[in-house]
Amino acid sequence: MMEAKASAADDNELESLTAVSLFSGAGGFCSGVRLAGYEMKCAVEADPHACRTFSANFPDVPLFCGDIRSFLKEDRPEIPTLGELAAEDIDLIYGGPPCQGFSQIGPRDLRDPRNLLYREFARVVEALAPKAFIMENVPNMVAMRNGHYRDQILEVFQKAGYLRTAIVALLASDFGVPQDRRRVFFIGLRDGLPLEASLEDACRDLMTEQKCWRPVTVREAISDLPSSVSEDDGPLPYPKRRKDRCSEYQRLMRLDCETYLLSIRSKCAQLNGSRLLHNHHTKGIEQRRKRIVEAIKPGERGDSLPSHLWNGSRAHKWRRLDPDRPSYTILAQMHRDLSEWIHPRFDRWITVREAARLQSFHDGFVFYGSELQQLKQVGNAVPPLMGLAVSNAIRALLGVEAEGPQLRP
Repeated sequence: MMEAKASAADDNELESLTAVSLFSGAGGFCSGVRLAGYEMKCAVEADPHACRTFSANFPDVPLFCGDIRSFLKEDRPEIPTLGELAAEDIDLIYGGPPCQGFSQIGPRDLRDPRNLLYREFARVVEALAPKAFIMENVPNMVAMRNGHYRDQILEVFQKAGYLRTAIVALLASDFGVPQDRRRVFFIGLRDGLPLEASLEDACRDLMTEQKCWRPVTVREAISDLPSSVSEDDGPLPYPKRRKDRCSEYQRLMRLDCETYLLSIRSKCAQLNGSRLLHNHHTKGIEQRRKRIVEAIKPGERGDSLPSHLWNGSRAHKWRRLDPDRPSYTILAQMHRDLSEWIHPRFDRWITVREAARLQSFHDGFVFYGSELQQLKQVGNAVPPLMGLAVSNAIRALLGVEAEGPQLRP
């Protein structure tokens, strides 16, 4: 399924590095960074609903719940001060500023104030001077306005002390995530740190080494989850499944399976001893839409429907997942309309838990808030296995690459 050289499942035998998370969201990127053996010293997130989910899943991490513009300027007793964080000699700062202003599916508004939040990321990087940073975003951030934002971002990090900043385009399904999600990562190495090769070459080689042999399919990701969903959005009894009938990916996700990368203990850590299936709920379907859902076949789109059901316009308005391929991109817009995310087998939308599986969140990671908020949190997240791969690359750049068994499909 994937190559992994770091694990949090073996009681942190790895040499621990320190990290600070910005634009943390629900904690997808953080899950991957923690798997790579980093100790999170602090996290920053503005959305109160995402903060609730983050705190529930990372109760030991100090969380600055508020506008990043106030971080390191506003003293809070529960948050380390600028001086305390600086004294830690932070190894990594990472995160993904909001992408809606850059996304190709959005309005691409050049005046969107979120387009400039990379400057706040750079401000924190300059203040704490970590050995490395990772900033994630959509590919259009690099291309928008003929590279205007790309050049501005590189310039602001150069001024912060990171003349070596590489731009790496990655596909999530290359790293064990059952989803064809494309993202770019700005990876910077602090001036003065040794590196023989160019940073771009080093990053490219380190990411290539971690690519899986084949992608994980939707069937391998979610076929063990039940057809019935929670009617009241509460937890359900955990579905039983013979271990020899589980895919490798399902064993990684399931609460009752021990794996090198994720132990049962680590997956169940925040469940207070219970072993239930959380977040397995989805929106209802009105009768007119139900007829469309029943008519569309796995892997097909709206333009395959008969004209009495759909006029063929906006072909991507309706899509049923193909069970034998990775999912297309899981997006935050799911909270508005799930018609692009029809279950490959059952005549319903995918559930929050199924969307989380397609993002590589294990079943012990519970999302909080309304269903709308949960779907936004899942769609906005950096897939944990993608975060693991890129933060493993930083370990190698810093000369503390972890050793461990190779997990391959």
